[in-house]
Amino acid sequence: MNRTTLSLIAGTTALAAVTGFAVLSAPDASGGDTAVEAAAQLPVERTSLLCPRPSSSDIAETAYTSFTPVTEGASGKGGAQLVAAGEESADSGGKGKTAKPFLEPKEPGRPVTASTDGGDAPALIGLAEGKSAPGWTVQETTEVAAGTGRGLLGVNCTAPDTQFWFPGVSTAAGRTDYVHLTNPDDAAAVVDIELYGKDGELKSAVGEGITVRPRSTEPVLLSTLTTEKQSDLTIHVSVRSGRVGAAVQALDDKQGGDWLAAAADPAGTAVLPGIPEDATSVQLIAFAPGDTDADLKLRLASPSGTITPAGSETLHVKAGMTATADLGAITRGEAGSLLLSPTDESVPVVAALRVVRGKGADQEMAFIPATRPVGKRATVADNRAKGTTLALTAPGRTAEVKVTASAGGTAGKAATKTFTIKAGTTQNVEFPVPAGLKGPYALTVEPLTDTPVHASRTLESKLDAVPAFTIQTLPDDRGTVAVPQAREDVAVLQD
Repeated sequence: MNRTTLSLIAGTTALAAVTGFAVLSAPDASGGDTAVEAAAQLPVERTSLLCPRPSSSDIAETAYTSFTPVTEGASGKGGAQLVAAGEESADSGGKGKTAKPFLEPKEPGRPVTASTDGGDAPALIGLAEGKSAPGWTVQETTEVAAGTGRGLLGVNCTAPDTQFWFPGVSTAAGRTDYVHLTNPDDAAAVVDIELYGKDGELKSAVGEGITVRPRSTEPVLLSTLTTEKQSDLTIHVSVRSGRVGAAVQALDDKQGGDWLAAAADPAGTAVLPGIPEDATSVQLIAFAPGDTDADLKLRLASPSGTITPAGSETLHVKAGMTATADLGAITRGEAGSLLLSPTDESVPVVAALRVVRGKGADQEMAFIPATRPVGKRATVADNRAKGTTLALTAPGRTAEVKVTASAGGTAGKAATKTFTIKAGTTQNVEFPVPAGLKGPYALTVEPLTDTPVHASRTLESKLDAVPAFTIQTLPDDRGTVAVPQAREDVAVLQD
């Protein structure tokens, strides 16, 4: 049988250029004479994003903000569009109804916005190509003035995938949690949802084999999957066939509501950045998906350094079970991020924080999932002239970080500032606000040193006396992909 190394490289390189989600590493099959040189980081050429249905409330008001940072080397052509689930974009080639895009950004560097009211707003399916693809981000922000889940709900629209972990969901009385599954493709997706509580996996026959029709969305009420009522659960969403976007909408009768984004993949360490200074209650939810118990050391990265919270120094997480720790008002008026590390043997875990601000009847909640580092670059959209806080954390070594505030959606000039984040600290930075700002703007974070940095953005608003807020983490935007550089003299291998 004959095969060529060049064919393999060409095929995988094309895959990376189309998806934008793969990091490629070509094999050295030459036995010593390397046929593939060091990989180059090139801008992705195609990016997909999925936005869940924002609300079922008749009084919901939802804003969408799309932004693509300017990326050196990106294609001079291309664009982006978001269409309602169940309808077709002009170039999708599907058999559904072709519709006018709900939102159609044109140029990188300036946000584009759209809005909708009421409870009939659909889920959105987005595609960006060429210059609009690298680092494309879309923020969905909803304000609900009254009723179950009232408050400010925000979520970054996410790329389709096949595995998601959500620690922090609930089936208890007073909570109404939905996992929203959105299928961007022209074939049906088949999804399994597993629930894990304090004593292990909850029985749920109806959580298996959930079908999500092509280019559609399926909101699944978690309390319909089990008869057990537990306040702290972890769910695992796995896709048997196809791919989906997934996010959890958590609605509480007393503490408002927000979106819970998927946590970072299971790992021995975790960073949960940007706990608000005035948090009145913080709860950690952790889950160990393997066969080994995890013993975690808890530390708070404050503005002055890393400290151990009194009474919550460690957390034991039994294998296959969800564990919690009540951290109270852990930040005590200062910026903070929670750092998790193994006390001894490293065991992979997933984790999230449920954060509450306010007191009594004027409480509001949000979530901070464990998140990947910023990496080369990360962006968050829908920042406003007032009520925006950017938290940067350097859990290991001191880091230099560049923050760019984009032009406003209507007017304003981009501005940049550099910050030093000392090792083991969290800083709420005074980022520059664009001069002449009109409309929302984006914040882009770029580490200047080879040091892990984690980030989150808090967006606040006032609903009467309720301190409404939402928190989004800023993982690497994966705007570039490693593409192997093939030599001209690639050998043909035979066996």
